[in-house]
Amino acid sequence: MFTDFFYMLKAKGLEVSMTEWLTFLEALDKGLADSSFTKFYYLGRMILVKTESDYDKYDFAFQEYYKGIQSEDKLPDKILEWLHADEERDDYDPNKDLYKFNQKRTASEVKRMFNERLTEQNSEHNGGNFWIGTSGGSAFGHSGRNVGGIRVAGTSGMRSAFAVVGEHKYADFRQDRVLSMRQFQVAFRRLRQYSSRLDVAKTELDIDKTIDSTCNQGGILKLEYDKPRKNTVKLLLLFDCGGTMYPFTALCNTLFQAVNKANHFKDVKTYYFHNCIYSHVYKSAECELGDWIKVDEMMKLTDKDYKVIIVGDAAMAPEELYDKTGNYRGPNEGLSGYEWNVFINNFYKKIIWLNPKYHPGFNTAHWMESEKALAELYHMYPLTVDGLKQGIKYLMAPK
Repeated sequence: MFTDFFYMLKAKGLEVSMTEWLTFLEALDKGLADSSFTKFYYLGRMILVKTESDYDKYDFAFQEYYKGIQSEDKLPDKILEWLHADEERDDYDPNKDLYKFNQKRTASEVKRMFNERLTEQNSEHNGGNFWIGTSGGSAFGHSGRNVGGIRVAGTSGMRSAFAVVGEHKYADFRQDRVLSMRQFQVAFRRLRQYSSRLDVAKTELDIDKTIDSTCNQGGILKLEYDKPRKNTVKLLLLFDCGGTMYPFTALCNTLFQAVNKANHFKDVKTYYFHNCIYSHVYKSAECELGDWIKVDEMMKLTDKDYKVIIVGDAAMAPEELYDKTGNYRGPNEGLSGYEWNVFINNFYKKIIWLNPKYHPGFNTAHWMESEKALAELYHMYPLTVDGLKQGIKYLMAPK
């Protein structure tokens, strides 16, 4: 009787195997849901969903199948991109309550108009009164001043929408989203695997071994201990600041705080650059002339075993990267920016580059020439949950 639900889950992108589905049916047959709709929901999620990043997909399928609610989560990617692009901007209209819109349309009429806009709209709109956009009087979008309507992602303007689409309850678990402080910290915990064990008594509680031993004893608690770790990871952070990186200032600050709050590192050193690394790196994010040290001095303060994380969008004119006079803010010392990056890449054993605007496979255009070159030189990853996870995995890999 649940066959259609199975196909609904598959349609929403959940990889449900037949083994998992049969396990779910067996659990229902044994009465584990206790004739409770709520328990039925959690039982299905526990058995059928492999990762928290798929919780939203399960919710959409569950709501649509059992409540007859069309989730409308299949919004065009371009629409969501336009709307999310405006989320970092300030609300430029503090007086919107003085001239709010109230067309007094029915929910069905608003939904019909919304579907029409989806098929007709071909560009981003902010501050308008008709298209799906932000901060305007339109009945569709977010952060606007329309009473009633459909909110699409973002935050509410008048708190009166008939419906909300494009909003994911479990957005924090998505693997392709830009990182938060919590996700940075979770990723950096993996660096503890770098740590060596001290030749001392086993005094540190081993959670995994404790769980295994307790299960093997039929639930009778058995504590397992291991030797304490010693932090041996040395980390060098290099941040691109200013220019095209301004929109990512808060994100870089979050990464900086996450690293400094972590206790997984023996040493952390942080320097800054603008657009490209040349003969000098700056000591502060302002990148002021003279407030710097030479790259070879930075190398003397570190060593080859430092794990290096470069954060930047690699967005610069090709001459800034390849020309020996491409650094218009300071000295080049006879080498181009690309040659300095090769020098750094050859010195340190493990380097990754985290790019908040990475375009893998699409960086062949002239204005992306620098990104393509640096992505071929370094191991470059997008600044997302998956990107940082892959980068940490590379840093942890054997030499």
